Amino acid sequence: MWSGRSSFTSLVVGVFVVYVVHTCWVMYGIVYTRPCAGGGNCIQPYLARRPKLQLSVYTTTRSSLGAENNVDLVLNVEDFDVESKFERTVNVSVPKKTRNNGTLYAYIFLHHAGVLPWHDGKQVHLVSPLTTYMVPKPEEVNLLTGESAAQQQIEAESKPTSALDEPVSHWRPRLTLNVMVDDFVFDGSSLPADVHRYMKMIQLGKTVHYLPILFIDQLSNRVKDLMAINRSTAELPLTVSYDKISLGRLRFWIHMQDAVHALQQFGFSEKDADEVRGIFVDTNLYFLALTFFVAAFHLLFDFLAFKNDISFWKKKKSMIGMSTKAVLWRCFSTVVIFLFLLDEQTSLLVLVPAGVGAAIELWKVKKALKMSVVWRGLRPECQFGTCSESERKTEEYDTQAMKYLSYLLYPLCVGGAVYSLLNVKYKSWYSWLINSFVNGVYAFGFLFMLPQLFVNYKMKSVAHLPWKAFTYKAFNTFIDDVFAFIITMPTSHRLACFRDDVVFLVYLYQRWLYPVDRSRVNEYGESYEERPQQKPRAD
Repeated sequence: MWSGRSSFTSLVVGVFVVYVVHTCWVMYGIVYTRPCAGGGNCIQPYLARRPKLQLSVYTTTRSSLGAENNVDLVLNVEDFDVESKFERTVNVSVPKKTRNNGTLYAYIFLHHAGVLPWHDGKQVHLVSPLTTYMVPKPEEVNLLTGESAAQQQIEAESKPTSALDEPVSHWRPRLTLNVMVDDFVFDGSSLPADVHRYMKMIQLGKTVHYLPILFIDQLSNRVKDLMAINRSTAELPLTVSYDKISLGRLRFWIHMQDAVHALQQFGFSEKDADEVRGIFVDTNLYFLALTFFVAAFHLLFDFLAFKNDISFWKKKKSMIGMSTKAVLWRCFSTVVIFLFLLDEQTSLLVLVPAGVGAAIELWKVKKALKMSVVWRGLRPECQFGTCSESERKTEEYDTQAMKYLSYLLYPLCVGGAVYSLLNVKYKSWYSWLINSFVNGVYAFGFLFMLPQLFVNYKMKSVAHLPWKAFTYKAFNTFIDDVFAFIITMPTSHRLACFRDDVVFLVYLYQRWLYPVDRSRVNEYGESYEERPQQKPRAD
């Protein structure tokens, strides 16, 4: 019969498999659209008539278009060919209202050539804001010399004091347009809801046609491209790019944009949503599908690793074979990394798992200190000489390893902190302190994992380690290598992912080097020979 832990793990894996299969089925339903089989409900594409079209882009400060005298024409593409890709950069005049922290909108019209959009009954149009609001990033200065402080003060004087920390209007320098070019015949009785809101139908004789489906790709707007608008800004560049799009990709892109918008409604900031957008924009569809499966498995292994790690430490009876200082260091480094990621305003995709890991490490330290023979001097049983020899040896090897490492580690960390203070600019002293700590963690953190390797070597044993949790963490480490190239994160955090690969490989080598010994203490502080023999069952 399965144990409780095995049953729960199997249940989680089963739910995960069902989730992946359901997601694949939903994605197939998005990409594939059933065409009309015939009859009176078919909706024909207007583009099949090959009309002569014109593309016009206007700007205005009003969200609703009233009359044509309230708009400025910034781009006019005559003889517009929906099959031809193009990219053009134009200069847009910034109205006074927009310079005073206002909003500017772009109206994109697709209409018949030679006819103004206001007079064309078969025109289609969309509106998109060219500005967004964000809190300006604090300027970094040299904490000792104060370099760049004067420039920061000049910029601050040009703004009201009350608005220094308030969101300001930023310019979106890119406008990406698409037109669905497939000659697809829709079934009027089963129109996809995602495409339906972008469709405009007209009656031509006895047949219903849908006008060209115009789409604005909002996912291409990245935070790194935004430009702050100040009162002296008269013109700003706008790059208008166009490319055709298939029906399947259009439906997929609509769902992705809706998902990003839903994240923002749930409280995700513009920067967090930008990280998600970057996954879709900076990768092709095949790599995007791989990213989905990688992310799903990463979530599964994260959960199983946390579960097994907590289960291991709940059942742990002693610190035999476990380096107390390595546990303390892991807790310290995890908390420092979390504070660093928080200070850098890193994506929630990275920040949330780091926060959960930091909370678990704090709990593990509390548990480890209660079991350690060095906590509050010695445990009562150790004061009377009844403490096991294995525990004494573990602490002896642990202290010996840390003694040698301190000769190398402390000078390097202090030297790196002083160098960064003299040569690198920071937002504040707190930012310098956190960066100094985290640089030490990232650059030399693997050295603090060496005491555990040293204890393993001296005791010729790895049975005391939580190998189930290690296995899941090892899988996640290699998955993190893939995410290191996809999700935006500090370079030092990205390099740390590859550093962990080496450490796990050394642990695996030690597991192979020291085979299983039934007399050796396992991860729960007990050996096979110490277990009570079970009574034979009566037949």
